[in-house]
Amino acid sequence: MSVLWYILQFVIGFNLLLPLTLFVLNRFKKKKEQPAPYQNSKAWDYAIIVTAYQETVHIPATVHSILNLNYNNYLVYVVLDNCDDISSLQFSDDKIILLRPEAVLAGNIKSHFFAISNFKRNHDVVTIIDSDNLVESNYLNVLNEYFNSGYEAVQGVREAKNLDSTIACLDAARDLYYHFYDGYILFNSGSSATLAGSGMAFTTQLYKETLKDVLIEGAGFDKVLQYQIVKRNTRIAFAEKAVVFDQKTSDSTQLVNQRARWINTWFKYFKLGFILIIKGVKNVSINQLLFGVILLRPPLFLFLTLSLMLLFVNIFINPLIALMWIIGLLVFILGFLIAIKKSNTDRIILRALRYIPVFIYYQFISLFKSKNANKRSVATRHFEQP
Repeated sequence: MSVLWYILQFVIGFNLLLPLTLFVLNRFKKKKEQPAPYQNSKAWDYAIIVTAYQETVHIPATVHSILNLNYNNYLVYVVLDNCDDISSLQFSDDKIILLRPEAVLAGNIKSHFFAISNFKRNHDVVTIIDSDNLVESNYLNVLNEYFNSGYEAVQGVREAKNLDSTIACLDAARDLYYHFYDGYILFNSGSSATLAGSGMAFTTQLYKETLKDVLIEGAGFDKVLQYQIVKRNTRIAFAEKAVVFDQKTSDSTQLVNQRARWINTWFKYFKLGFILIIKGVKNVSINQLLFGVILLRPPLFLFLTLSLMLLFVNIFINPLIALMWIIGLLVFILGFLIAIKKSNTDRIILRALRYIPVFIYYQFISLFKSKNANKRSVATRHFEQP
């Protein structure tokens, strides 16, 4: 029992120290990961897949932002899954193809493959956009740099579209942290950026090969997709200038339902990290090894809470280890502040950070509801207007 106790503390403490450790190691790295000199100068043909489940209110704005791209070689496939009111969806541009499945799909991969099966031509690249996203005008141009450099999978940045509530600001702060460490730092460490559900792109061939035989029920398609890609020892590039603007959660009910699905997804798929770690050791692959470690990491609020609990217990049984926990928490806080500073964070987000305990409270409510999360809701419902 004593050995298990120390192993538990090591595993949790390791997650506190890992972000800043990777950041420091990156400071000594002479060459940052950037698109390599072009292997070709191809203008890739993109299929932009926009998935909507039940809600269509944001789609006109999303499509309008796509049509303002500084790029021409693309078509947009809008999959309207279980959407009743589509009267407002009238687009004159022939680049926009509306697809309405006869049966309810209720799944991202099913919607993506429904779009693929209805492609008007053989597109080189598939990029996934949520129905509430707005796309920055140079989005495809930036992706082109990476695909022309030989990458087959790219994750862009999802910036906040709205900061209209404290919850939305804290949601945005969380994203800034993960974009910095799970995107920029992880990629520059020789591994892969984690996928974020939208603002990501793949060669059509890679996407079809990795997911064609995979059955996924409920949330978490991006977790399985990133695992399948890294399992092949293919790297997922991080494109910090490929920006989509994402609607942040602004309502507590919305937050709880969304986080419950995400927590359920972690418990369901974290074990895939062990497989990647084993493969990484066998293949001597930093990509697989480091990514496997990241997959095993518990949700942020969970390992921070566990750290505080272990600190409290050690105050009474081992003050020296309690001091180590205090140092570990301070190191994590420093790493968090570095991510916020490096991300040029909006002041409204900084002011909202004092409400982090409230945000964590809602996360625990989500944890208690995570077991049946996919039965409670299939997709995030947005209560605000675009």
